Amino acid sequence: MKAELRQPYRTFFGTLANQYRLDVIEALREKPMNVTEISSKTKFNQSTVSHNLQRLQTCGFVFVKPRGKERVYGLNKDTIKPLLVLMNKHMKNYCKHNLMD
Repeated sequence: MKAELRQPYRTFFGTLANQYRLDVIEALREKPMNVTEISSKTKFNQSTVSHNLQRLQTCGFVFVKPRGKERVYGLNKDTIKPLLVLMNKHMKNYCKHNLMD
């Protein structure tokens, strides 16, 4: 595969290959939240949350909506939420249990 064709895979999976971003995604599965709420849920400082939200937003994993003076982040309902459901189904049906440990 040519390098320019691999770049989208690197960007997409590279975005997911970070425990901070995975934890932010997991927090946002429950409901949309602002940075303070995400920080409280994940126990990460606000600058870490903001930095990782920037990458998630750049890649379209999350969207932001203004709500008064705050910004509320939510998962992309069209692609990321269904992808998480599919990934969980795949893991349950096809991955060896010892890989989950």
